[in-house]
Amino acid sequence: MAEEETGPESASHGVAVAQLRSVIERIERLEEEKKAIADDIRDVFAEAKANGFDIKALRAIVRLRKKEPTEREEEEAVLDLYKSALGM
Repeated sequence: MAEEETGPESASHGVAVAQLRSVIERIERLEEEKKAIADDIRDVFAEAKANGFDIKALRAIVRLRKKEPTEREEEEAVLDLYKSALGM
């Protein structure tokens, strides 16, 4: 049989294991919440599609709204320049 560790080293090992378990459990809980939120977002897009909205356009708008106005304007200016150069 293996001897059970005693003393300060085993106590700190026990704390590390408890902290590790706590971190892992928190991550697992957050992953579950993230999945639930992703499911909710999918449901909202399905509802929007059922109401006749274009999902691709909605995703593009959401992506644009996440950006700072100056970043968005710069991106749109470059896109306009490229489109103009290609005669679009």
